[in-house]
Amino acid sequence: MKRTIKFPKMPFAPSFLSGLLFCAAVFILTACSKKTSETNATAAPADENLIQLSDAQLKNAEIVTGALTQRPISSVLKVNGRVEVPPQNVVSISVPTGGYLEETDLLVGMNVRKGQVLAVMEDQQYIQLQQDYLTAKSKINFLENEYLRQKDLNQSKASSDKVYQLSEAEFRSQKVLISALAQKLRLVGINPDHLSENNITRTVKVISPINGYVSKINTNIGKYVSPTEVMFELVNPSDIHLVLKVFEKDVDKLYIGQKIWAYTNNQPERKHLSEVIMIGKDLTSDRATEVQCHFRQYDKALIPGTYMNAEVEVKNNQAYVLPEDAIVRYQGKQYAFVQKSNKEYLMNEVKVGNTENGFTEILSPAPSQQNFVVKGAYTLLMSLKNKSEE
Repeated sequence: MKRTIKFPKMPFAPSFLSGLLFCAAVFILTACSKKTSETNATAAPADENLIQLSDAQLKNAEIVTGALTQRPISSVLKVNGRVEVPPQNVVSISVPTGGYLEETDLLVGMNVRKGQVLAVMEDQQYIQLQQDYLTAKSKINFLENEYLRQKDLNQSKASSDKVYQLSEAEFRSQKVLISALAQKLRLVGINPDHLSENNITRTVKVISPINGYVSKINTNIGKYVSPTEVMFELVNPSDIHLVLKVFEKDVDKLYIGQKIWAYTNNQPERKHLSEVIMIGKDLTSDRATEVQCHFRQYDKALIPGTYMNAEVEVKNNQAYVLPEDAIVRYQGKQYAFVQKSNKEYLMNEVKVGNTENGFTEILSPAPSQQNFVVKGAYTLLMSLKNKSEE
């Protein structure tokens, strides 16, 4: 006999299934709503930069479009350097024979002129030098007469050749001695042509050989100055140079005759025009070379050692550019409008370089075949701002 097992009825089953279906439906609707919301949120920023014009707006805006073009654009190379004086304009003053400094009124920075007395030196060797010259000069007449006498005697065979040759040698040696002593006198500033036994002096004057100013004083009154010691240093500032430090990667951007605008840290608004006169051929340990520049006009305020900044206009090969009016500034950034269709324009951020002759260099985005708004960009910006405010 078969046994039948009967399960009890579950009156709550339909209600349970209905609840599950309701929860699933709510979950699906929520997920779809969230996805739609995220999609809208992602798309919103793109729409904020997109503007669509009506036929009337398009006509009034007078929009003109065009592609990126290539043209040479100058860029500015910024370097630094210092004011220097070329070696031929720096003079070290010393006394060739040495001596004691008896008198000077020089101060550092004092202007001096060519021929001005810089100092008075004193030493007994000056006296000895004058004495030797005058003594040698006094003997020359006797030796010359003796030489001429022996010459006549030798020609008449009344004197031997040896005596004649000896008198000639003594005479010529004395002439050499006088000439050498005269040059020594000139070396210390004494004119031998004006020297006599009545005007022997124990002092000599040190004369300035240039117009300029005193940059260094290395001695004082009463001090003995040796022949190798530099007493004063004079600078002729009429030919000061600007020496710039230019790194290896930028050297090929410079050329002889190129214009340089230099300025100091204290007066950046005051530009000094100079030009490149020489480009160094050697590199230092930090891969830089020196570039010599000559100021077009001398400024007394530019003393040697002054640190200066400089700007150099250099030519790029070719750059992608847009007309200057195609670039608009908004919230601290720069934008250009790209034409999406006949009536739609998208505002894209761009990075710009230098502007020259009405054209601005576009550094990014990369060049493409897109058309940009080259006229009427500001009108589009105003329309876009009004749209966002609504």
